Amino acid sequence: MAVFKVVLASLLISLLVLDLVHADMVTANKATKIDCKSKCQERCRLSSRQKLCHRACGTCCARCSCVPPGTYGQYEKCPCYGSLTTHGGRKKCP
Repeated sequence: MAVFKVVLASLLISLLVLDLVHADMVTANKATKIDCKSKCQERCRLSSRQKLCHRACGTCCARCSCVPPGTYGQYEKCPCYGSLTTHGGRKKCP
């Protein structure tokens, strides 16, 4: 009976620790969200194809949670954004 109590106590403590870690991860993920719409407006402001640029930028921003500064290039500031490609192997993000 004593062994059962020890195992049960260990299980409850483990579940509590896992719950705390999960809650911390959820909070961290919420903190990394950015305003993709305003970032993409800045990124696409000089584009000749505004709708296409905003759609592609919005998709990339949602996946990477970042948009490089400026209107072109600077992919090193957001490597995820610069590494996304289309099915044809071309850069997806403007």
